[in-house]
Amino acid sequence: MTPPLSLLFSVLIVVTMTQLVTFVVSQPQVPCYFIFGDALVDNGNNNALPTVSKANYQPYGIDFPQGVTGRFTNGRTIADIIGQLLGFDNFIPPFANVSNQEINIGVNYGSAGAGIRDETGRHLGDRFTFNKQILNHATIIARLSLLQRNKTFTQEYLKKCIYVSIIGSDDYINNYLMPNNYPTSRIYTVDQYATALVRQYSQQLTALYKLGARKIAVFGLGPLGCTPTEIARFGTGGKPCVDSINNASSVYNAKLKPLVDELNSNFPDARFTFINVTISPSASQQVGPCCQVREDGQCIPNSIPCPDRNLTIFYDGLHPTEITNMGIASRSYNAPSPMDASPYDISSLVQL
Repeated sequence: MTPPLSLLFSVLIVVTMTQLVTFVVSQPQVPCYFIFGDALVDNGNNNALPTVSKANYQPYGIDFPQGVTGRFTNGRTIADIIGQLLGFDNFIPPFANVSNQEINIGVNYGSAGAGIRDETGRHLGDRFTFNKQILNHATIIARLSLLQRNKTFTQEYLKKCIYVSIIGSDDYINNYLMPNNYPTSRIYTVDQYATALVRQYSQQLTALYKLGARKIAVFGLGPLGCTPTEIARFGTGGKPCVDSINNASSVYNAKLKPLVDELNSNFPDARFTFINVTISPSASQQVGPCCQVREDGQCIPNSIPCPDRNLTIFYDGLHPTEITNMGIASRSYNAPSPMDASPYDISSLVQL
C-alpha cells in the first residue's frame, strides 16, 4: 500500500482554514482579474469545444455552489479562491460566454489541455492554447476599450489588475511524456525541453505585458509525478511518486524563476512574481483519486466520488480537490515563506 505523501502539499488544512474563513467583504482590492492557463483554472471554456477534455458532467462540481460548470474539481479552482481572497463577490466568468457587462471585472481564458506549445494536448481535441488565450485577451481589451470609450483610461485600468498564469503541466503530461503522440522527447533532453518551454513562455508573457499587464503571478509546476494518472502509467518502483517526472518538473521550475527575474529587469514598470506550488499534505490525506477515473485520468461520468473530499489530494487522476486548491491559493496569496512566492506574494502584488 502506497503511504500518504509527506513531501507534497504541507500545512494544507490548518493554513487554509485560518486564511480562508474571512473573505474580504468590501470592494475588491483590484479593479479586475485575468486568468490564463489549463484545466487547473478552466471554468467552462472547453464545454462547447470538440474535445474529450471537458468537465461538464457529474461528479465534477459536486461541492461547487453552481454545481457542474466545467471545473475539473469537486469545488473551487485555485483561480476561484484567489479571486475570493482579492475580494471579488462573483467568480470571474469564462471567455467562452462572457458578456460586455462582465468584462470590466476580468475574464478567465483557461482551457483544459492547453499548453505553452501549440501542439500540446491536440490528441484530446480542440482547446484554447496559451497563444490563443493571449489573442482572446486582445479581443477583450478591444471590447473593454470601446465600452470605456477611452483607450488611455483602459490602459491605466489594466495596469492595476492582477494577472495569473497557471500553465505548463500539459506540456509534459500531454506532450513530452507521450512519445507515441508527440516527438518532443526524442528531439529534446529534459533540460533542453525545459529551456525551449521557458524561452517560448518568455515571449508569451512579454506579449501580455505589451497588452497592458503589469502585475503578473506566474505559477510553477507542481509535482506531476505524484498524480495518480502518471503513477498508474509509469509506476514508481516502490517509491511514492514517479521521480523522473518530478525531476523534469523541477528542472522546468528552476528555469522559470530566473525568467521572472529577467522579465522584472527588462520591464521595470511591471511586477512579475514566481509562485511555487510544490507544497506538502496533512498526515490524514491520501493521494487519491477521489472519483473513479477513465484511462485519460478524468472522472467516469456520473460515478460516485469518495464521501469526504477533504481527505484526498487529487479529485480525479490529474486535478486537485478543492481542499488542495485552497492550500495552493492561500499560500500564493499570503506566502508563509519566500520559498512559496518570489519576489512577491499576490497580496503584496496588489499593493505595488
